Amino acid sequence: MIVCHCTGVTDHEIRAAVGWMRASDADTIITPGKIYRALGKRADCGGCMRLFVTTMRSSEGFAVDADPRPVPAELRGLRRLVAG
Repeated sequence: MIVCHCTGVTDHEIRAAVGWMRASDADTIITPGKIYRALGKRADCGGCMRLFVTTMRSSEGFAVDADPRPVPAELRGLRRLVAG
């Protein structure tokens, strides 16, 4: 299925890019921009972004495995403190 009509990116290409990025670096943060770059393309109008992100997130291997180490006490609640 074509996800991005402007550049012709398909769901298969998105899933393949996610798999390739995860295999090359298990801890990388995968973004739509990185996927476009990996495919040698650039986002154009952005109309596909909702479907693009949904496809990206549903790809096998998208999520980074949870780190078993506990969060240090100094960092707990930091987001709430900064948001204030």
